[in-house]
Amino acid sequence: MTQRVGVIRFPGTNCEFDTIDAVRALGGEAEILWHSDSSIKNVDAIVIPGGFAHGDYLRCGAIARFSPVMEAVSDFALAGGPVLGICNGFQVLTEAGLLPGALQKNAGMKFLCSMQQIEFVSTQNVVGKGSQVGDCLQIPINHFEGNYVCSPEILSRLETQEQIVFRYTDNPNGSIKDIAGICNEAGNVVGMMPHPERATSDLLGSNDGAALIQSFLSV
Repeated sequence: MTQRVGVIRFPGTNCEFDTIDAVRALGGEAEILWHSDSSIKNVDAIVIPGGFAHGDYLRCGAIARFSPVMEAVSDFALAGGPVLGICNGFQVLTEAGLLPGALQKNAGMKFLCSMQQIEFVSTQNVVGKGSQVGDCLQIPINHFEGNYVCSPEILSRLETQEQIVFRYTDNPNGSIKDIAGICNEAGNVVGMMPHPERATSDLLGSNDGAALIQSFLSV
């Protein structure tokens, strides 16, 4: 069972403490890992949280992928370690080549901040333990560049290899095939645009994100 979660902080990250609070509330331990560090300090799992890494001045995540810590994260992921990228973290994972495809500006060119319903498409991944295909969750989004795109070849592979983790039931941003989250072939790396750390209590409007984080902690 995962005990210690490293939460990567880049200049511009703004969801690291939400993530740490959620992990701790669900029984895990969490600590900040600075982007310029070359080590992940023997943590059991990695979360790349939301925000605006390096101001997103080039493409979202395009500068962050070159931070020293990302080499350690890549090695950790390739060795089977659990990695979760949320919102900006999803963007970083695609730019780093740990997940296929890319995130572009939302359809309609509008920033979106709202509760959305997403549906489990595959549970063979680090956030799917205890869930079933077809389960629907209420999880908030908070992004301007959450429109997932990929080539037809990649899309076919995602579908046949059950790498699509979540779909929006009412697509808010134009993502191809309503995709809200994907994983790598091994299922140990997941990227998702909705924020499960902001849905861990009914006081926040939904408790549905707790199951995803609990699954991540139990890997």
